[in-house]
Amino acid sequence: MSDVKRTNKRAQKAKETRQRILAAALELFVQDGYGATNLQDVADKAGVAVQTIYFVFGNKRALLKELVDVTIAGDDEPVATMDRPWYAGALAADTAQDMVRAYVAGTTSVLERVAPIGRVLEAAVASDPEVAALWPHDVDPRYVVQQGAAKALVAKPGARAELSAEEAADLLYGLLSPELYLLFVHERGWPRERWERWAEQTLRAQLCSG
Repeated sequence: MSDVKRTNKRAQKAKETRQRILAAALELFVQDGYGATNLQDVADKAGVAVQTIYFVFGNKRALLKELVDVTIAGDDEPVATMDRPWYAGALAADTAQDMVRAYVAGTTSVLERVAPIGRVLEAAVASDPEVAALWPHDVDPRYVVQQGAAKALVAKPGARAELSAEEAADLLYGLLSPELYLLFVHERGWPRERWERWAEQTLRAQLCSG
């Protein structure tokens, strides 16, 4: 076997191990809570030695951060949300109405993944104040994403004439929040299709003319 093949095989094995650990952590953190789950539990679930987790992630807090970041993105590729194809595609829509439709669909896919881990993160911050320090406090990444979408939307045909980018960003930030998604889908039992239809109709009424 060539050195290149050996290297590729090792890299693939390392990636698969990382993914197993993240999947195990997600299941246990959601099921039992961040505080009640220790790294040995995660290791047992993932079928690895606990030392492997320490080697790959460093500690439990770093594992949680990686889990949150990967859950938001949908994969472990180092591509920011605003560089993702679904985001760029939505912002490239010809009209404000078309952009709202595409943007709600893409955001809903993110919310499906993020909503359960959001509650885990809230509990983790409450039990371990150092968890909050893992993310910047001077800027809200989710608002930055909505702000970028809002700036694109207000410049499109069909956007409400008096709509400012700031108001549009606030509406996107509030109506497409994990908290609201959890309220309707998890607590009230709405199917994804109903949530998506409601979010699109509500945002079109607020953001678009006519």
